Amino acid sequence: MAAHVLRLRFALLIGSLRGERRVRTIVTFLAIVAVTVAVCLAVFSLADAPVPVARAVTVLGGAALLLGFLVGPILVGAVDQLDPRRFAVFGVDERRMPWVLTLAAFISVPSLALLAVYISVCVVAIGLGAPWPLAVLMTIVGVVTTVLTARVGMAVNALLLPERRSRELTALFALALIVIAFPVAVFFASMRWDGHVPASLAALTTSVGFTPLAASPGFLFAVAADATAMAWISGIVAVVTAILLWVLWAWLVRRLLTTTERPVASRERTGLGWFGLLPSNAFGAIASRSLVYWLRDRRYIMNTIVVPVAGVLTVLPLIVAGVPLEIAALVPVPVMALFFGWLPHNDVAYDSTALWTHVASGIRGLPDRLGRLVPVLLVAIPVLAIAVPLTLLLIGDWRLLLPLTGLAASLLFSALGISSIVSVVAPYAVSRPGDSPFQQPQRPTSRGIYGPAAAFLGALVLSLPTGWLFALTIIDGSSYAPAAFWVGLLSGLVVLWLGAVIGGRIFERSGERLMEFVETA
Repeated sequence: MAAHVLRLRFALLIGSLRGERRVRTIVTFLAIVAVTVAVCLAVFSLADAPVPVARAVTVLGGAALLLGFLVGPILVGAVDQLDPRRFAVFGVDERRMPWVLTLAAFISVPSLALLAVYISVCVVAIGLGAPWPLAVLMTIVGVVTTVLTARVGMAVNALLLPERRSRELTALFALALIVIAFPVAVFFASMRWDGHVPASLAALTTSVGFTPLAASPGFLFAVAADATAMAWISGIVAVVTAILLWVLWAWLVRRLLTTTERPVASRERTGLGWFGLLPSNAFGAIASRSLVYWLRDRRYIMNTIVVPVAGVLTVLPLIVAGVPLEIAALVPVPVMALFFGWLPHNDVAYDSTALWTHVASGIRGLPDRLGRLVPVLLVAIPVLAIAVPLTLLLIGDWRLLLPLTGLAASLLFSALGISSIVSVVAPYAVSRPGDSPFQQPQRPTSRGIYGPAAAFLGALVLSLPTGWLFALTIIDGSSYAPAAFWVGLLSGLVVLWLGAVIGGRIFERSGERLMEFVETA
């Protein structure tokens, strides 16, 4: 059975590179080869570097590589050619199948690229002083750990996520990757090495080297640096991680081979987009409808595009007025956060006659208020996650990371909470669906004046404590940074929740008035 699986794996590997329909596969193969060669050359260039530098690069790179092998299959929704369920019809031995599939997993382009990178790291570690038997042994442990991590990721993907990944789910995964990876990449790019490892990066490398993410390369370069205690800790963590991953992989194989999922009585829902992805309740339905509106209605699209542009343009008059660049560059992030939170302050008016679906179905006010905020959050959080590190990179002061994030969170969430109340208390007429987003209709009442101002100024007032702590961080030092972050985040979330609850109560009691408004405005 093992020989049959290996021959099948070789056939799939070679067959994927043949035929006119597999041009994309060949291009991907060549790209992987080029990236692998570049990475191996970069690793070999560390042979003349000091041990701390080589250790920092390889440990953090190894952690990123293992995370990539874990979450890669989940993000892209790749079809697993070695899914244990494919071999269930052959009556295979459950105890042998994990070994066979693990051995077959090494016969793939990503695994061969992984092996080349780990061999390069091993050669460099030996050149820097690591004993070759230990280096070879720990390299094997690292390769096996990474391959097992990929197999576990594939199995989790097969168990928990649908085989045909919707564009909406892929978009959510991509947004999560941007929110996490972009700030980290900007932070590392901003570091000045000056021939030695920065103190913060050295501490981070030491911590990561003790974790399952990078225990194997951490052991190699701890031995090369004669750090015996660190090497023992990293080595034990690496071996234990490999054993636990093997136990988990064997359990997942047995689960996939022996468990038949209970059939679901409901009809299969395909092609529903956001409605098929989000929960099947009032909150999910309203969030899905709001997402469809925000992604297709040009009125929403124009509002979303204007916010980042307006945030960046605020820097120009400040610089012309003589404000130092280090101070002026801090303004766009709070401005964007405030305007993103301010956007839903009149979302009921943008619904037009579609509001009757909410009122007629008797939806509770809280799901209505929270569901309408999902599109804003899906846009605002990634944009701010990119803007904050870019701002700190420009001014070169990373001690402001926590306070700037806290201030942005306070402004965003506070404005969203107040907007949840204002949109049902003081809606005003807007351009109807299909009209130009720049067309401004007549407002029959004066509520269109104080409603937007209340949402805007209310968020500013509620964010004053966070702004004060932010200013203290700039003036007196980073001792106020944690307080600014937590005060901003917690106060913003509290205002958001209270605003959604209060706005929901008002919505439940004002259905008739809101219906009259959208019919006449």
